[in-house]
Amino acid sequence: MIAFFSLAIIQLFDKSLQKTLWIGVVGSAVIFLIIWLAVGHTLSQIELFSPGRFFGIFDWVFVKITDIFGGAIIFIVTWFLFPSVVTLIITFFLENVIQAVEKKHYPNLQETRRQGITEIGIITLKFTLLSIILNILVLPFYIGFFFLGPLNLLIFYALNGYLLGREYFELVAYRRLEPDKAGVLYKSFQVQVFIAGVISAFIMTIPIVNMVAPIILAATMVHLIQRCKNRKNAADA
Repeated sequence: MIAFFSLAIIQLFDKSLQKTLWIGVVGSAVIFLIIWLAVGHTLSQIELFSPGRFFGIFDWVFVKITDIFGGAIIFIVTWFLFPSVVTLIITFFLENVIQAVEKKHYPNLQETRRQGITEIGIITLKFTLLSIILNILVLPFYIGFFFLGPLNLLIFYALNGYLLGREYFELVAYRRLEPDKAGVLYKSFQVQVFIAGVISAFIMTIPIVNMVAPIILAATMVHLIQRCKNRKNAADA
């Protein structure tokens, strides 16, 4: 797995990816700023953390935390929502990344299947909405466990690792496999896909690096899927 991520990072410096790289960096920065402003405005307009909104000890914890760490809460919410929203925007620029990786490392692949923008949009929108909804639902735990960092981070990485891994797997695999065949391949290697997603979710929490995380994940997933296909073909032979 580390080898796949290493190959993806090295290829960031290829001339063929420079345009997509800058689109990813600038786009990610703009998206982060928009989320920051939206979250700050929303929390300032509603009494989200007033007594009685939550339950038991969480109610007390939320009030105390927002009194002391109001700005930090906005930052935390923005940081946790960033992977979901940035993926929605950057996904439509990743085809060049996937093609560059295939051309350099797998030049003898068969032709891609006909895949319309609608199919790509459905995959992206489905996982983006699911990711946003689930991350919002677990926000009380993220913030409630503010002083127990490892615990809320474990929730974040596990949840978004699954979502990111599954989404990017489908985006890459569906280019050459019918959905039913891609589903079979995913079930056979879902642990590896999950690990790739968790690593990517971690990368998306590293400042600066998170701006190019979608590109790294897309490139990594190409390598991972080719390895999975080769292993499955060898096992079926």
